[in-house]
Amino acid sequence: MRRPHVEWMTRADDAILEFLLNEGNRPLIVTPGVIEANIAYALSSINQRLRKLKAAGLVDYHDEERGLYKITEKGEQYLSGEISSEDLTLEDSSE
Repeated sequence: MRRPHVEWMTRADDAILEFLLNEGNRPLIVTPGVIEANIAYALSSINQRLRKLKAAGLVDYHDEERGLYKITEKGEQYLSGEISSEDLTLEDSSE
């Protein structure tokens, strides 16, 4: 299935989600710094995008105190095209 087009999402969001999914293996639990070391985006951008992705329920903290993120089931459903763009709204409307 095809991924839905979501106005607030960027290419970085797909790259982050795909990295966290770790296709073919267990999903990763990582810090923003580990994401930065593995995809072509700056740490400041990754931190900003993780906040948006978390607000939409696509990622969540595995351990907030340690800053560890993981992809959620909803994030996996987005990547596989199983949910619609209407399901991808931000909890906090201040984009």
